[in-house]
Amino acid sequence: MSERFTTPESLLDQVDLHTFRSVMGSLPTGVSVVTSLTGAGEPRGLTCSAVCSVSASPPLLLVCVKQPSATLEAIHQSSVFAVNFLSAGMAETARTFASPVPERFADVPWTAGKRTGAPLLDTTVAYAECILTSSHLAGDHQVLIGRLVHGDVSTVHTPLAYWRAQFSEVRAHPAG
Repeated sequence: MSERFTTPESLLDQVDLHTFRSVMGSLPTGVSVVTSLTGAGEPRGLTCSAVCSVSASPPLLLVCVKQPSATLEAIHQSSVFAVNFLSAGMAETARTFASPVPERFADVPWTAGKRTGAPLLDTTVAYAECILTSSHLAGDHQVLIGRLVHGDVSTVHTPLAYWRAQFSEVRAHPAG
Protein backbone atom coordinates (compact mmCIF):
# COMPACT_ATOMS: atom_id res chain seq x y z
CA MET A 1 0.00 0.00 0.00
CA SER A 2 1.43 3.35 -1.03
CA GLU A 3 0.13 6.62 0.32
CA ARG A 4 0.62 10.15 -0.97
CA PHE A 5 0.77 13.04 1.44
CA THR A 6 0.06 16.66 0.70
CA THR A 7 2.69 19.06 2.00
CA PRO A 8 2.05 22.79 2.34
CA GLU A 9 4.00 24.65 -0.37
CA SER A 10 5.51 26.93 2.29
CA LEU A 11 7.53 23.97 3.67
CA LEU A 12 9.02 22.90 0.34
CA ASP A 13 12.34 24.12 -1.07
CA GLN A 14 13.57 25.36 2.32
CA VAL A 15 16.73 23.23 2.43
CA ASP A 16 19.67 23.80 0.08
CA LEU A 17 21.99 21.04 -1.16
CA HIS A 18 24.80 21.97 1.27
CA THR A 19 22.48 21.71 4.29
CA PHE A 20 21.04 18.42 3.07
CA ARG A 21 24.51 16.91 2.55
CA SER A 22 25.75 18.21 5.91
CA VAL A 23 22.79 16.75 7.77
CA MET A 24 22.88 13.39 6.00
CA GLY A 25 26.68 13.23 6.22
CA SER A 26 26.36 13.28 10.00
CA LEU A 27 25.06 9.72 9.91
CA PRO A 28 27.91 7.24 9.45
CA THR A 29 27.15 4.67 6.77
CA GLY A 30 28.67 1.51 5.47
CA VAL A 31 30.18 1.63 2.00
CA SER A 32 29.18 -0.83 -0.69
CA VAL A 33 29.73 -1.40 -4.36
CA VAL A 34 26.59 -2.50 -6.19
CA THR A 35 27.37 -4.60 -9.27
CA SER A 36 25.60 -6.23 -12.18
CA LEU A 37 26.23 -7.41 -15.73
CA THR A 38 25.07 -5.98 -19.04
CA GLY A 39 23.23 -8.15 -21.54
CA ALA A 40 26.64 -8.70 -23.21
CA GLY A 41 28.13 -9.91 -19.90
CA GLU A 42 30.17 -6.78 -19.20
CA PRO A 43 30.53 -5.88 -15.49
CA ARG A 44 29.07 -2.63 -14.18
CA GLY A 45 29.29 -1.20 -10.69
CA LEU A 46 28.97 1.89 -8.53
CA THR A 47 29.70 2.96 -4.98
CA CYS A 48 26.59 3.07 -2.83
CA SER A 49 26.07 4.07 0.79
CA ALA A 50 22.26 3.92 0.64
CA VAL A 51 21.77 0.25 1.50
CA CYS A 52 19.52 -1.24 4.17
CA SER A 53 17.57 -4.33 5.09
CA VAL A 54 13.86 -4.32 4.32
CA SER A 55 12.57 -7.70 5.46
CA ALA A 56 13.89 -10.96 6.91
CA SER A 57 10.99 -13.01 5.59
CA PRO A 58 11.35 -12.93 2.67
CA PRO A 59 14.97 -11.71 2.78
CA LEU A 60 14.85 -8.28 1.09
CA LEU A 61 17.24 -5.35 0.96
CA LEU A 62 17.19 -2.02 -0.80
CA VAL A 63 19.76 0.09 -2.57
CA CYS A 64 19.31 3.61 -3.92
CA VAL A 65 20.95 4.40 -7.26
CA LYS A 66 21.16 7.84 -8.84
CA GLN A 67 19.84 8.22 -12.38
CA PRO A 68 21.11 7.99 -15.04
CA SER A 69 23.56 5.16 -14.48
CA ALA A 70 25.05 2.42 -16.64
CA THR A 71 24.89 0.14 -13.58
CA LEU A 72 21.21 0.90 -13.07
CA GLU A 73 20.58 0.11 -16.74
CA ALA A 74 22.44 -3.22 -16.36
CA ILE A 75 20.40 -4.11 -13.26
CA HIS A 76 17.16 -3.40 -15.09
CA GLN A 77 18.32 -5.47 -18.09
CA SER A 78 19.55 -8.48 -16.09
CA SER A 79 17.16 -8.28 -13.09
CA VAL A 80 20.05 -9.23 -10.79
CA PHE A 81 22.64 -7.38 -8.73
CA ALA A 82 25.14 -7.92 -5.95
CA VAL A 83 25.89 -5.71 -2.98
CA ASN A 84 29.57 -5.90 -2.00
CA PHE A 85 30.07 -4.56 1.56
CA LEU A 86 33.56 -3.06 1.45
CA SER A 87 36.25 -3.77 4.01
CA ALA A 88 38.37 -1.09 5.67
CA GLY A 89 41.23 -1.43 3.20
CA MET A 90 39.02 -0.72 0.19
CA ALA A 91 38.69 3.09 0.27
CA GLU A 92 40.44 3.37 -3.11
CA THR A 93 37.99 0.85 -4.57
CA ALA A 94 35.12 2.98 -3.24
CA ARG A 95 36.65 6.07 -4.88
CA THR A 96 37.15 4.25 -8.19
CA PHE A 97 33.54 3.03 -8.35
CA ALA A 98 32.31 6.53 -7.41
CA SER A 99 34.32 8.12 -10.23
CA PRO A 100 33.46 8.52 -13.92
CA VAL A 101 36.28 6.10 -14.88
CA PRO A 102 34.84 3.82 -17.59
CA GLU A 103 36.97 0.74 -16.75
CA ARG A 104 36.19 0.47 -13.04
CA PHE A 105 36.90 -3.27 -12.93
CA ALA A 106 40.36 -3.01 -14.58
CA ASP A 107 42.38 -3.29 -11.34
CA VAL A 108 39.74 -4.80 -9.06
CA PRO A 109 39.78 -8.59 -8.63
CA TRP A 110 36.33 -10.19 -8.73
CA THR A 111 34.51 -13.43 -9.42
CA ALA A 112 31.06 -14.13 -10.81
CA GLY A 113 28.38 -14.77 -8.19
CA LYS A 114 27.30 -18.39 -7.83
CA ARG A 115 23.59 -17.64 -8.23
CA THR A 116 23.35 -14.43 -10.25
CA GLY A 117 26.68 -14.09 -12.03
CA ALA A 118 26.90 -10.51 -10.71
CA PRO A 119 30.48 -9.44 -9.89
CA LEU A 120 31.62 -10.22 -6.33
CA LEU A 121 34.66 -8.19 -5.30
CA ASP A 122 37.51 -9.86 -3.43
CA THR A 123 38.26 -9.11 0.25
CA THR A 124 34.86 -7.67 1.18
CA VAL A 125 33.24 -7.91 4.62
CA ALA A 126 30.18 -9.55 3.07
CA TYR A 127 28.20 -9.79 -0.13
CA ALA A 128 24.58 -10.34 -1.07
CA GLU A 129 23.45 -11.67 -4.44
CA CYS A 130 19.96 -10.42 -5.24
CA ILE A 131 17.17 -10.76 -7.74
CA LEU A 132 15.47 -7.44 -8.48
CA THR A 133 11.88 -7.55 -7.24
CA SER A 134 10.86 -3.89 -7.70
CA SER A 135 12.13 -0.45 -8.60
CA HIS A 136 10.65 2.84 -7.42
CA LEU A 137 11.38 6.38 -8.54
CA ALA A 138 12.29 8.67 -5.61
CA GLY A 139 13.58 12.10 -6.61
CA ASP A 140 16.70 11.67 -8.76
CA HIS A 141 17.22 8.06 -7.60
CA GLN A 142 15.73 4.63 -8.14
CA VAL A 143 15.05 2.63 -4.98
CA LEU A 144 15.74 -0.98 -5.91
CA ILE A 145 14.36 -3.81 -3.80
CA GLY A 146 16.22 -7.08 -4.13
CA ARG A 147 15.57 -10.54 -2.77
CA LEU A 148 18.70 -12.21 -1.45
CA VAL A 149 19.36 -15.53 -3.15
CA HIS A 150 22.89 -16.04 -1.86
CA GLY A 151 25.39 -14.33 0.40
CA ASP A 152 28.39 -14.81 2.61
CA VAL A 153 30.39 -12.96 5.25
CA SER A 154 34.05 -12.66 6.20
CA THR A 155 35.10 -12.99 9.81
CA VAL A 156 38.55 -11.61 8.98
CA HIS A 157 37.82 -8.13 7.62
CA THR A 158 36.35 -5.04 9.29
CA PRO A 159 33.94 -2.74 7.43
CA LEU A 160 34.65 0.52 5.67
CA ALA A 161 32.50 3.44 6.85
CA TYR A 162 31.85 6.93 5.52
CA TRP A 163 31.20 9.88 7.83
CA ARG A 164 31.37 13.60 7.08
CA ALA A 165 33.17 13.07 3.77
CA GLN A 166 35.83 10.80 5.30
CA PHE A 167 36.42 7.05 5.06
CA SER A 168 37.11 5.21 8.31
CA GLU A 169 37.30 1.72 9.74
CA VAL A 170 34.54 0.40 11.98
CA ARG A 171 35.93 -1.23 15.10
CA ALA A 172 33.88 -3.28 17.53
CA HIS A 173 33.97 -2.27 21.17
CA PRO A 174 33.14 -4.83 23.84
CA ALA A 175 29.95 -4.10 25.77
CA GLY A 176 30.58 -2.96 29.26
